[in-house]
Amino acid sequence: MGKRNREKRAAKKKVRASRGPTPPRYDFDEPWAPPPVVSPEMVAEGLVQAAHAHEVDSEFVDGTVADLAGREPVAPVRTVAIGAGIALAATIDLAWKRGWTPVDVREHLRRAGDAAVGSLVIDVVAADTAKYSAATVDERWAAQVRELGAEVWWEPGVPQLLQWADRRGVGLDSALRTAVTLLAGLMKLPELPHIVPVPGSASARSSASASGVDQKVLARVRALLAKAESTQFPEEAEALSAKAQELMNRHAFERAVLDADEHRKQTAVSTRLWLDAPYVDGKAHLVDAIARTNRCRSVYYSRMGFVALVGESMDVEITELLTTSLLVQATRAMVAEGTQVTRGGTSRTRSFRQSFLVSYATRIGERLEEAGVRAHDPVEDERLLPVLAERSRLVEETFETMFSNLTHKSAAVTNGAGWHAGRAAADRADITVGRQAVDA
Repeated sequence: MGKRNREKRAAKKKVRASRGPTPPRYDFDEPWAPPPVVSPEMVAEGLVQAAHAHEVDSEFVDGTVADLAGREPVAPVRTVAIGAGIALAATIDLAWKRGWTPVDVREHLRRAGDAAVGSLVIDVVAADTAKYSAATVDERWAAQVRELGAEVWWEPGVPQLLQWADRRGVGLDSALRTAVTLLAGLMKLPELPHIVPVPGSASARSSASASGVDQKVLARVRALLAKAESTQFPEEAEALSAKAQELMNRHAFERAVLDADEHRKQTAVSTRLWLDAPYVDGKAHLVDAIARTNRCRSVYYSRMGFVALVGESMDVEITELLTTSLLVQATRAMVAEGTQVTRGGTSRTRSFRQSFLVSYATRIGERLEEAGVRAHDPVEDERLLPVLAERSRLVEETFETMFSNLTHKSAAVTNGAGWHAGRAAADRADITVGRQAVDA
């Protein structure tokens, strides 16, 4: 081969190398197929998968968000936002089927401390509730939705997540990360007993308010307890708390007598009281003491941080009101004791306060039990006692149906000074129930 031919071949090889690999030959007899279109349902499935990997594979979550909201997203923004809405709606519905309620979900997620997640879940609750006719939403459920302030504020026609992101001043990628975090939190919720019919399943009968508490009486009681919580004078707090307890118990027994006269069927309801750290065990003992003396049963979910109550609707409401007030008073009295240290300088504040609350709860229970004996006129016993007996039977049956395999747990008291201080504080918060007139 001559020199000239070798030069030509070398030049051609260089050109081919600069062009890259030889493109494939297409068979134009086969029909051309466009790339698959990503649907909202596919986006929803991708977000659910990312939620499953939320705590174990951050790279997968990052990749999912990049695919949906990066420089070259696999789907239009509207499609992505609609898909996120589908995933959130399906997952919140699963939470309802597992026995959770709007307030339960809010309280559980609030403990994670993510404000964005807390904001988004309220909108998800609002969107879910709006799907149903008001007649099919139980009043207790609707009351929780109102408590959360869950309302549809966004305009129709534009996916809610986009308007939520705009309202908070964040991009789609940040909104999707919040959605994934919320999905992950909702998917981990355990099964709980159902305490309120889920939206869409309530009838006119079940939607009616189960509570027979006179709202005027309730307003007066709340005002008394608010004063008891705000005053700096123990004697005044005692008098106000006693007046509130007296007013509620008198109203409860009068309602029971009315039920007897009108032969009303007795009912039992359940609710959950969420307790804030620290010293949740001690606070749970106080709830139990108040519940027992107001004819309710309680179960403490130590891992979750709440106490479930079962009782007649008014008795449950009394328990909730007294618990809220007495926790405020107990905490104030406990903190007033100051920090506690040994002679060697070792802190014993935690054991002191835990023992304080257990002792406080025990003494409050004794005082309320004593007061309960005097809470009604013996003349009414003939009409009152059968009603109370029927309520007690129904509460026990409902409790046994809802809860099984319970473990009885006692709180450890390791600090004698805390025990005595708590008992003294409970004596100062003495709650006496009588039949004399109550003015508020």
